[in-house]
Amino acid sequence: MAHHQKAVAAAVAVNSAIFVVEAIAGYQANSLSLIMDSIHNLSDELALIFIYLAFVLSQGVSRHLLRSANIFNSVGLILVSAVLLWQSVERLSQPMPVQGIIAIAVGIAAAAANWSVARLLLNPGRNNAAIRLAYIHNMGDVYVSLAPVAAGLLVTVTGYAIFDTMIAAAIAVWFIASTGKEVLQSHEELIWPEKIVCGHPEHIARN
Repeated sequence: MAHHQKAVAAAVAVNSAIFVVEAIAGYQANSLSLIMDSIHNLSDELALIFIYLAFVLSQGVSRHLLRSANIFNSVGLILVSAVLLWQSVERLSQPMPVQGIIAIAVGIAAAAANWSVARLLLNPGRNNAAIRLAYIHNMGDVYVSLAPVAAGLLVTVTGYAIFDTMIAAAIAVWFIASTGKEVLQSHEELIWPEKIVCGHPEHIARN
């Protein structure tokens, strides 16, 4: 599994950078859409770390780690999204100024970085539900990271910070719906991961 370990490790490193930059920038710009995307990337980060450890530890331990990764990338994300959706609704009644330029710049950088993470997970994800879920999330993140860009543009052009809040709420709803769908489609393999291999014939034969 060394060839997949390197890809997942690289994905962890890139995703870490995305989370840190978006968290700092979201706080500085007072952008709820950037913070929303940052927390989502934190969920992906924790899941990727567990996935990486699953491939370097024993198979018995690995199944528990994959299950933990799946929880972070599904149930945990749904719960966090629900909380941030509630925060968005509260902010609609009490809008706060948002620095649109920061949201634009960081959102574009995050979209490019998420695409890089997705490419790293593409081949490993063909034969593993946990990695596939992480891949799907990061492909979705490419577009979701452009949401703060749209929010920043609207705020900059119109001067209304409410657009950032509305887009953050839309992101939260999208996370809940898309993640719920993936869990329903792959729930058995996600809850009871058995195939901790890379898909090559000799590895499948041993399992």
